Amino acid sequence: MKKSTLLAGFGLAVSLAMAAAAAAGTPRLDRRENHQAGRIYNGVANGELTRPETRRLAAGQIHLRRAEARAKSDGTVTARERAHLQHEANQQSRRIYRQKHDAQDRN
Repeated sequence: MKKSTLLAGFGLAVSLAMAAAAAAGTPRLDRRENHQAGRIYNGVANGELTRPETRRLAAGQIHLRRAEARAKSDGTVTARERAHLQHEANQQSRRIYRQKHDAQDRN
């Protein structure tokens, strides 16, 4: 039951992120954020991620979304802002991989 509650909560967060990204001007980053959220969701479903790991990774997704919102706040995303967002997304992707492949399981 706790696992289903965690999955439902994460699913809600992902759907809200997708809705917010629908009006975005950075489609490549939006696709990447959705893919990364799916990787986290799969890690929870497979038991590869513990609750604390999931919370940290979800917070990282929120951080990335906020950085994107800041970049868009003036109406344009400059090349430097895009590079920064790409760097943040790369870091988050590495975090997801490391957490999913570490020795911790949720069994």
